[in-house]
Parts: sequence; structure tokens; C-alpha cells
Amino acid sequence: GGHARDEFGSYQRGSLTSLPPDFGNLRCLTHLDLSFNRLSILPSCILHLPSLRVLLVSHNSLVTLPEDFGRLSKLTFFSAMKNQLKNLPQSIGELSVLQDLDLSENALELLPEGVGNLHNCRELDLSGNRLSSIPDSLANLKSLRRLHLHSNLLVTVPASLASLPNLSRLDLQNNCLRAIPAEIQALPFVHVRGNPLGEAEPSPQAGQKSLHNVINSCISSGSFTVTSEGCRVVLACGIHFYFPPGAASDPLRIYFRSLTPDPQWVKLRHHDVLLSRVLELQPHGVQFQQEVQIWMPYISPQTPHQHEVVVRTFSGQSWSDLKTRVKQRRKSKKCVAHCCVLHFSWFLVVSRLVQNECKVPAEGTLLFSSVDPNIKVIFPPGVTQEPRSVKLQVLPVSAEEIQEITANAGCRASPLLYLSQDSTVDFLKPVRIQLPLPLGVTGLNLDRSRLHILHGDLEGQTWNDITSEVVLEFTHLYAVFEVTHFSWYWLWYTTKTYIGGIAKKVYERLRLYQVNFIALQRKRDPEQVLLQCVPKHKVDPVLKKLQDRYRGPEPSDMVEMFEGEQFFAAFERGISIDMDRPDCVDGRLSFIFYSHLKNMKEIYVTSPVDRKGQAVKGQVSFYRGAVPDSVPEDASRRRKGPDSLWLATLPIKLPQLKPRWDENPGLLYGFSFPPLNLGNAETGYLTQANLLSIARRVGADWQSIGLSLGLTYPQIERIGYNNREDLNKQILDMLFSWAQQNSEDPDCVSKLITAMKESGRQDIADEIEAIIELGRQKYNESIRRVGLEQESSTEDSAIAMM
Repeated sequence: GGHARDEFGSYQRGSLTSLPPDFGNLRCLTHLDLSFNRLSILPSCILHLPSLRVLLVSHNSLVTLPEDFGRLSKLTFFSAMKNQLKNLPQSIGELSVLQDLDLSENALELLPEGVGNLHNCRELDLSGNRLSSIPDSLANLKSLRRLHLHSNLLVTVPASLASLPNLSRLDLQNNCLRAIPAEIQALPFVHVRGNPLGEAEPSPQAGQKSLHNVINSCISSGSFTVTSEGCRVVLACGIHFYFPPGAASDPLRIYFRSLTPDPQWVKLRHHDVLLSRVLELQPHGVQFQQEVQIWMPYISPQTPHQHEVVVRTFSGQSWSDLKTRVKQRRKSKKCVAHCCVLHFSWFLVVSRLVQNECKVPAEGTLLFSSVDPNIKVIFPPGVTQEPRSVKLQVLPVSAEEIQEITANAGCRASPLLYLSQDSTVDFLKPVRIQLPLPLGVTGLNLDRSRLHILHGDLEGQTWNDITSEVVLEFTHLYAVFEVTHFSWYWLWYTTKTYIGGIAKKVYERLRLYQVNFIALQRKRDPEQVLLQCVPKHKVDPVLKKLQDRYRGPEPSDMVEMFEGEQFFAAFERGISIDMDRPDCVDGRLSFIFYSHLKNMKEIYVTSPVDRKGQAVKGQVSFYRGAVPDSVPEDASRRRKGPDSLWLATLPIKLPQLKPRWDENPGLLYGFSFPPLNLGNAETGYLTQANLLSIARRVGADWQSIGLSLGLTYPQIERIGYNNREDLNKQILDMLFSWAQQNSEDPDCVSKLITAMKESGRQDIADEIEAIIELGRQKYNESIRRVGLEQESSTEDSAIAMM
């Protein structure tokens, strides 16, 4: 599990529910990853793995851990995040060498006192649970550096946490803390946002029980429980829920996921702008007894006047817009969209053209635009037999845009008008439409031969001149005409005789975004490349934000893209990427352009070319991919042509590699590398030559050794991938990467010895200790020699003085 994605972009789970009993016979197994499966209980055979040091069971369905879990005495890393754990066994405190413990996003309500016995624990993540308190014994974790307690129900925290000597991060955000001990507040690294600090306890209304807060983390998915008492839910990503009392008659487990939008099922309408990721709430279709309120944060659109923000939901068959209220939070300045629902499905936030609607009765009515009140639609009596709903949308088009696109100063146009209804039957009587004359045109200077009424189909594919088919009336400021069916209508004033093609070109351009591509390399690690597609007006702010950490070529030339259009990035000329990435299609990275989302990916690149003699001057090219369904046919054809797939190319340079120590040990004492001595003079040094000798003794267990040394999983995976053809290079890269990172640590040699012992390599540990002992003896001998020389010099000076 965890390698394939479903149709909505989320990782799929594997089918593993248990392990065979004889799995416990793998007595040398040190690393076991069972993440993204369907385990409801931890297989008992795991407790019979005496050498196990790393255990990952995240993204399963575990409710509890075995009482004798502490039998895994060599465990240094344990992750059970995103399960359903409600309690922990007391024996967890027996994991005496455990360094990293991740129990985030479970259902823990209490912690056993034994947690305070994890004296070697450096990082403890308990975020996204239901903890209302934590035991005082946590103050015994003297090795603890990072403690994550955000998104719980904590009312208070013990002041003794401030006495932890190595603590560098304490995250208490999004809890129920109304007071924090002064000792904790004085810490420079404590984070407490999202707590009701200083607020009085809210008093319940008459006849209503006090609501409780449920706080969850929202990295990509999670769950929480709703009872008949109701609750407020605040996700760390900013989404809020309010379940009123009685909304759920029985306890109900709610599951949520944050999904990457995919144009294959997220259908945007003309001139829509996507402002958020997709939120999925399960179970689908469950009917609540009362409306549930949802607040979704979104990115503020650039055109607030002619657009409005709405929450859009998917019923399983089609998308529909919910009645939405928007507001800006005072403290964070973030915008949120608020809606009410009676059932859960998929939700997203979009910006659409402002929509005015009304119910047309048999006696007729009047509908006008709130964007431009000069635009009116008049329904006469007898226009329909049955009431029907009518919607009106307006897109203003500036004279500057018309002139820029048409390159003709004489072309002018009115705002675009879109009319729709919920009936397929034409109206019984003509409907009168009033449009303002184009800017600068009045009834006094009007040349009727230059005025054209255009009718467009629903997709904007064709624009027909219907001037001769309607009866036009004019006032000083308006043109009035009658129609019996609805679609797009546009009033143009031009000397051109064939206006349909020009209108089609302008309409297409109104939906396009001018963008630039950027490709930057991290200054400290040129193999880490950031790719992004940025709207033209955002390029300078984005580059300014990244310039301290990245460098690279100037952005690409400007190109045009539709909202929801797919494009690819291909690394070429000696540069490659991991082909097993889920977003990699035929060796190219897949992107979907959304104007208000980041459209950014950061990846590691490699080169099959030998970089020892010279740098690799490669490139990344961007190509068009699938086109949204709503794109005009001509534009789609242009994008699919063989000569129009390419968009831009930017250079990528991987620097020349320095000579490697494994191929020429003599270089260790040359000028290619600075001297590398681990340890200190009193305890003994390990030189580069010693490390090379040690590396020759390491075998296929180098990954376990690297993890015991404290290297991260991404580092281990990257080392393995970069040197996937050569085991010796993997070992050397791991060992010297660690050595360079820890060369200033005076205890690094003892840590290396401990890591070898923990990885079952007592033979290498003995060799290192022998080297260190020999170095210590030489140091003591040199001290004695220096001491004798000093004594002799002192005696000579005394004789001379006499």
C-alpha cells in the first residue's frame, strides 16, 4: 500500500491484514514497514523479532497495541500515526533505546506513566489525538528535543516540561489551553497559537449541554467522532465544522481527506477559478438531523468585483453550488467560505461570475445584474405556464482588453451576458434584454451599420451575428432586443464585416492566463530542483521569496494556459528523475495548472553521466498535456498539434563531483577534501583512512546502520537511488555523509560505536574501539614527552639564573 493512488489522488491501502506465524523466525530483521495496510491488530509474531530496530505501522486500523509490546527492546524508531489507537500499554516504557515515537492522529485520551521511562527518546509526536492532559513523568525525558502536542484537547500542561535540558521545540497549538504556566511561556521555542488563552469558559445555553472542542490535524486525511451532544471541530489546515446538538442521533465517525484536484472529475465552468483543494467527508450520503456548518479557507481571487466565491459540492453525479457566505478572519486575515449541509460528500471553493437568479412566474418579472444594473431582462406576462428558475451572469470586458486582443482601436464591445434556465422548453413569449451600448457610443452618434448582436453557444465555440434576426431598439444609452431561448449575448461596435471570428478569439483570450515557468536549484544541494508555473503578475514576488535559498536561470518566456490545463516537465540531456513517482507519466512529471494554486513541485534529480570529470549541462522542458473539456475546439486542436506541444526549456546544471575517496585513497591526504578527524585528542581520532577501512567491513546492512546513526529516511532513500548500481558507493556515501554532518560533535565516535552495536555489527564496533585505544595511547605518550621537555627546559633556565 501507499504506492498507488485512487481516482481522487489519495494513496490506496494494501490488502495485508495479518502476517504468518513463522514471520517471527526472521531473527536478523531490523527494519519492518507495514504502512498503508489493513491491520486491525498488531501481529503477535512481530514481538518475536529480537533484532527489530525500526517498525512502521502507520495508516492502518490499529485500535490497541499488545500488552507485552515492550519486548521489542532494541526498537529505536516506532511510527503508528493515522491509526485508531485509544490507549497504550504500560510496557511501552520498557523500550529503553527508543529515540523516535510517532503516535500522531490517533484517538488517544490518556498516556501511561511509563512513557516517562523512554529516557533516550529525542522526538515524541502525540499531535492530533484527544489528550486532555499529559503525565508529569514526561519531564523525565532528558534526551527529548522535540515534543509535538498540537491539535489535542489539552486544558493545561505541567510546568515541569520547561526543565527538559535538550528541548528545542514544544508545539501546543490548537488545544483548549486557557492558561499556560509562566515557565512554559518563557521558553523561546514554544508554539501556542489556536488556543483560547485568557478566554472565560463558555456557559451553555438553557437546556443545552456544553459543547466540546475536537481538534484534529489535517495533513492529508484523518477522522473524528461526533456524538448527539454536538461539537466544534477545527482542523489544523484551517477548516472548521459545527455540529449542533442532535445533528447525529448516534456516535458517528467522520473521515476526511484533502485531495489534489483532477480536471477529469473536478469540472470547472467557463471563467471559474479554483481557490482550494478538494475536501472529501465520509460517510457519503448519511443524512444529518440538523444542518452541519462548514468553514473552508481559500485563496482570495484577483477579480473580486465581477466574481463571487461559492462552495461547490459533488453529489456523485454532478457538481452544484451551495449558498455561501464569505468573511475575512480578523486575526489571520485569511478568507473563509461558510456553508450549511445535511449530508457529506466532496467540497471545494471556486470563484465564479457573479450570479443573479429569480423564479419566473406566469405573470412575468424583472431580473437585473448586480454587477452592471444597466443590464436587465424583462419577462412579460404569459411568458411561461409553469414557474422556472433563470440565472444571469455578466463578464465586463474593458476597452483596453478589446483593443489589445484585436489590435484595432475601432473595436468596442459591451459586457458579456450569459443567461440560463432550468427548463429545456423555450419561452412562450419573447423575453426583452437591455444591454448598455459600448463605451463611447450613444444614441446620438450611433452608426447602426457598425452595431452587431452576437449569440454564442454554451461552450463559446461559435459566435453568430443575429443582428438581422432580431428587432433592435435604441435609447440614448441602451440597446434592447427580444429572444426566446438563452445562451451568451454580446453587443459589438466595429467596422469589421465578419465579427464572429474576432469575438471567438477575444472570448478565448479572456479565459487564458499568461504564465512563466521557473526552474531553480537549491543553493546547498543543486540536485534538489524546484519547478513552478506562475501567473505573470506573481513571478517577481515568488522569485523574491525564493532567492535566499535557490538559484537558477531567468523565468521562461510568457506562454498562455487555460485553468485546469495539464502540462508536463521532462528532464533532458543527461538528467533524470525517479520513474516510480506516482506523478511520473512516461518519464515526465505531470502538473495541472490552476491560477490560484501553487503549481509547484520540488524533486531530486540525478545523472547517469559520469560527473567526475565535468559538470552536466542538462535542461528541463515543459510540454502541453490534456486539455480541459470546456476549451474551444480550435484552441484544443492547436494544443494537440505536434509542433505546439513544447512550451519552454530552461537549463539545469549539475556541478562536477569532487574525486571520491573510495577510488583513490591517496586523495584523502591531498587538497581535494579538508582534513576530516572525528573525535578529539583525548578520546582518540578517527581519520578518513580509518573510515575507509570501516566502510570495507560494512555490507548490505548499511541502511540499518545509517538509521541508527540518525540519518533520515529520505536521506537513506536518496543515497540508495543515487548509487543504485554500486553497493560500495552506497556504503561510502552513507558513512561520509554522516561524518561530514557530525564532524563537530565531540561524541560522534562513541555514537558510531553504539550504532554498530545496535545494528548487530559488534565486529566493527570492536575495530573502532581498537583504533581509538591506539590513538589514545599515542596521545598520552606525546603528552609525557612534551611534559619531560618542559621540565628539562625549566631546569636549564633555573641553572642559568643561578
